[in-house]
Amino acid sequence: MEKSDLLHQLRIDRSEERMSARGSRLWIVVVVLLVLAAAIGGGWWWFKGGATFEVEAANAVAPMSNGAGPLAVLQATGYVTARREATVSAQITGTLTQVMIEEGEHVEAGQVLALLEDTAQKAALAQAQAQLRVARAQLAQFESELAQNRRDLKRAEDLVGRKLVSQQALELARTQVETQSAQVDSQHRQVELAEAGVQGAQVQLDYCTVRAPFTGVIIAKAAQVGEIVSPFSAGGGFTRTGIGTIVDMDSLEIEVDVNESYINRVVAKQKVEAVLDAYPDWKIPGHVIAIIPTADRSKATVKVRVALDQKDARIVPDMGVRVSFLEETPAGNAAQPAPPPNGVLVPASSVVQRDGKNAVFALDGDRARLRAVTPGQTIGDLRLVEGIAAGTRVVREPPAEMSDGSRVTIKK
Repeated sequence: MEKSDLLHQLRIDRSEERMSARGSRLWIVVVVLLVLAAAIGGGWWWFKGGATFEVEAANAVAPMSNGAGPLAVLQATGYVTARREATVSAQITGTLTQVMIEEGEHVEAGQVLALLEDTAQKAALAQAQAQLRVARAQLAQFESELAQNRRDLKRAEDLVGRKLVSQQALELARTQVETQSAQVDSQHRQVELAEAGVQGAQVQLDYCTVRAPFTGVIIAKAAQVGEIVSPFSAGGGFTRTGIGTIVDMDSLEIEVDVNESYINRVVAKQKVEAVLDAYPDWKIPGHVIAIIPTADRSKATVKVRVALDQKDARIVPDMGVRVSFLEETPAGNAAQPAPPPNGVLVPASSVVQRDGKNAVFALDGDRARLRAVTPGQTIGDLRLVEGIAAGTRVVREPPAEMSDGSRVTIKK
């Protein structure tokens, strides 16, 4: 064998190593692409389905029947409010020794709600009463002396008439009567001052007893025994400014925001029907109290106050409510009542376009489910839609990024 052949046999063949290295690099590229695809997919899932949206919710409700009764000319949403609500506090700063209220308890006007530490006030009252007794005793003494001086004056006048005493003695007796009379008048003023002191001390003692200003229901208990309460905020978070909140349930009414484009359909004393979100099948009669003469520039709405003609324990403050403003059916149309429209009413802002179709997002636990609907007429700020049932909770103004199955939380 020649030397060249021997050298050729001794040469190392690296073609297999190059092929192996090329295959390893290709595998690494594939793995990186898979990781990137998973990351992009995960990010898309989080953005579309995993992201949490904070939204407002509303109930889909059945429209009013346009039967032989009044017709609904406008519908609006709002809340139950209390015209008479008070956070009760003490009129002086003190430490609570008793708190006699709980949430949901009915209280009468003047009923004791809480007691403050009153040791200092009782001592001040006792001192004022003692001063009053001293002033009255001195007054009695001065009145006795005045009575004696008047008797002396009468005797002096009799003796002067008989020439038994001098004129100077008579004048001295008169001076003593006048002086004593002035002293008695001064002591009367001292007694009045002492009586005022007693009244002031009694008022301070009465301030240690917190009473209900009117008849109502306790909706919040804000303080406990041992805490310091004050009518003023002392700062630092250690002093309570209120003991509890009372609502007069007889003062409940409804406040709704009516789009300013439709406010011309509302007049004072107009009949209405209210439906609470919590009781969609219960219609409550009422009437318009007043139209507040100012508009909300940001929402383009006007606030309307509505009275409830029926009181019920189920109606509580801050409940959501839908109000239908009614108009009497013309006499000529009374024999031809129109049937109620099909579908349910939802906020017009809840109807959105997805893939070229009209839809709403129905709440399913903490998820928003896309539901296709067929929209109909618009009534105020509500819209009639078909495709969902009455009572379905829908999302108001769904964000453009929201999709079927998106996670949501409800704004409080």
